[in-house]
Amino acid sequence: MAAAVTNDFTVGPIPGKLFLFSLPILLANLLQAAMQLISGLWVGNLLGSEAFAAVTVATTVLAVVLAFVLGMNNAILTIFAQLRGAGDTYGIGAFLSAFTILLVILSALVGAGGYFLVEPLLALFNTPLSIIDAAKGYLQINFAGTLFLVGYNFIGTMLRAFGDSRTPLYFVLLATVLVTGLSPLLIDGLELGVNGAAWAMVLAQAVAFLYSLIYLAKRPDQYHLNPRRPGVAEFRTILQLGIPSSIQMIVIYAGTGVILSLVNVYGNEVVAGFGAAQRLDSIILLPAVALGMAVNAMAAQNIGANKWPRVTQITSTGVIFNMSIMIVVAGMLLAWAEPLIRLFIQDAASVAFGVSYLRTIAIFYPFIGLNFIFNGVVRGSGAMFQVLALNVISLWILRVPLAYGLTILHDEHGIALGIGLSFVLSSLFSMAYYRWGGWRSKKLFEANP
Repeated sequence: MAAAVTNDFTVGPIPGKLFLFSLPILLANLLQAAMQLISGLWVGNLLGSEAFAAVTVATTVLAVVLAFVLGMNNAILTIFAQLRGAGDTYGIGAFLSAFTILLVILSALVGAGGYFLVEPLLALFNTPLSIIDAAKGYLQINFAGTLFLVGYNFIGTMLRAFGDSRTPLYFVLLATVLVTGLSPLLIDGLELGVNGAAWAMVLAQAVAFLYSLIYLAKRPDQYHLNPRRPGVAEFRTILQLGIPSSIQMIVIYAGTGVILSLVNVYGNEVVAGFGAAQRLDSIILLPAVALGMAVNAMAAQNIGANKWPRVTQITSTGVIFNMSIMIVVAGMLLAWAEPLIRLFIQDAASVAFGVSYLRTIAIFYPFIGLNFIFNGVVRGSGAMFQVLALNVISLWILRVPLAYGLTILHDEHGIALGIGLSFVLSSLFSMAYYRWGGWRSKKLFEANP
């Protein structure tokens, strides 16, 4: 492996650094999505639409339950990036220890709770009876491997905060290669069915986590990772950022879950079409997600160094990049929606709904991208509660009511239109808070010795 590339974002040209830093994040996110995509392709093609629908529901339930733990990634990125910008190696060591303790405890609690409460969780999502057993097995296996997923996500996010977006890419690449090879072997070769897809995912994440630990163990000084005994201040700061950040993730995924409950009302064909569209949707939005993560880290380093003019430049550059990329992506999707949907499913009714959904939602992609940019910069200051409020507005005040309301007028085809309109309105709220909100006055750390 090539030597890691860490970046000091407080100096140098911003457009070039944003591009070079965000590109490995985009590739890593593409690979992360590819794991779900590849798993879905194997399930859909080897086991059929019903099994694919089961995995679609199970994946959404898993995302909602794990959201609290994975939501800590936003706090990890902001805290370590600000410490990096301020050159605070003592704080890096103390926060490393504090995060490790908290994430191990949370992973154990969430994993065990999810494992034993699978049936009530599936009931909350109005899961069709025909797919409950398959979804239950898939979920229990994934919950058993919670620590592996959380662990390698934590290490990757921490390294990105230091400006190293290349090394986490290798971790995800390893996991993706393993999922690609293990999925058909376990699903069909060992005849484990849907459970085989779950085992492939967990085993791949376990190997990636182990590799990331070995990588860091061999480079203790490269990232200034010298663990120190954490104090009350470190835990308090983590919780002040982590709790609203985690609740934000729950708000996002719970909103997705409510939309899925609405989709489930229309039967397996619509569920399968929606599932295929959502898998593509999650990939198509990745450039905007990567830019949001990049501006988060870059803004946080400059906030830690108290270089506010560069924060404004980072925001402007992020907006220009986002609009340019997402307009091109939307045009491509309008042209190729049907062949993309048919990668997953062949049933005519399911394909028709999936194509209609994608072509409608594509028009609104540039607006949701703006949310990632403005919220990413605000998040870089540590104003997590304010970003939580913006996401509550986006999901629960706008998206869910609009989706439900427009189904009254357009049946299942109103779902995409309602979601798309919420993108436009929520981007206006995010832009307004970035411009006039009080996030610039946020202070994260007490003075360290």
